[in-house]
Amino acid sequence: MRTYLVTGAAGFIGMHVSLALLARGDTVVGLDNLNDYYDPQLKRDRLAAIAATQGASRFRFVQADVADMAALDALFATECFDGVVHLAAQAGVRYSLTHPHAYAQSNLVGFVNMLEACRHQRTAHLVYASSSSVYGGNSRMPFSEDHAVDHPVSLYAATKKANELMAHTYSHLYGLPTTGLRFFTVYGPWGRPDMAPMLFARAILAGEPIKVFNHGQMQRDFTYIDDIVAGVVATLDRPPLPDETFDRLAPRSSTSWAPYRVFNIGHSEPVQLMDFIRTLESALGVPARLDLQPMAPGDVPATYADVRALQQWTGVTPHTDLRAGIERFVAWYRTYHA
Repeated sequence: MRTYLVTGAAGFIGMHVSLALLARGDTVVGLDNLNDYYDPQLKRDRLAAIAATQGASRFRFVQADVADMAALDALFATECFDGVVHLAAQAGVRYSLTHPHAYAQSNLVGFVNMLEACRHQRTAHLVYASSSSVYGGNSRMPFSEDHAVDHPVSLYAATKKANELMAHTYSHLYGLPTTGLRFFTVYGPWGRPDMAPMLFARAILAGEPIKVFNHGQMQRDFTYIDDIVAGVVATLDRPPLPDETFDRLAPRSSTSWAPYRVFNIGHSEPVQLMDFIRTLESALGVPARLDLQPMAPGDVPATYADVRALQQWTGVTPHTDLRAGIERFVAWYRTYHA
């Protein structure tokens, strides 16, 4: 039985990762600051759902902020973690346009605090959330981990790219094994209310118009939460080793001479936004009213993950069909908001 720290444990992905680790018999310490970026009640309800599971006796919740180094020091002084899954971050592309300091504090200060805590405890593996947003203005599809990611179009994306660079530095200097996971448009039960599935479902059922950016000319690599969790857990179980074939004359950005890796986790099947809306309409049994909008600042027209590296490293292949995933999401949504 192993003990893992999951930060952002009251968040969407953090909740599901915690449940998966508990289900296989591990002990989980979940850390979250329960901030009010969206309604904290949803976060408390996720924690209550964890507490209602069979493995709840092996889950301990700590309310703290990763930007608080003293709180992290106190936690790492009392616990010895076999690995850390660092999912705590200030999320949201559009929010970063109006609240930049929240991203600097959580995604930069908080991340270096976690790196410091892990290196002093000699943690065996740090797995952390990056994002498909790091690909920024790239238009070459599908996105590969070895594509250049030097042109972010939002501060959120810039902080996630910074996390990858910071992680590499600690892997090189201190031998800390780190794995960054670039998540692609995650959806499913208990999802974030600022994401399209929740926003659209609420508006459609209320008879309100939904905002459709870039006049619907968008593609997203929608990835079901179970597939994301499978990738997180599989990479957690396999810490990276130095790449003995790494060529410094022709360097690849996804690997290194240090124990460092970066992987995409996506369904690898981009969906037109209008097709996504039609699938959601079908599952809800209610037609949507569309409010067509221009492209939002910081947004990108398309995402599409190349997941071959993840498949080769872990054997995991995201596979959940969009229709099946949306139906599961809608079933949860109707129950939760009954």
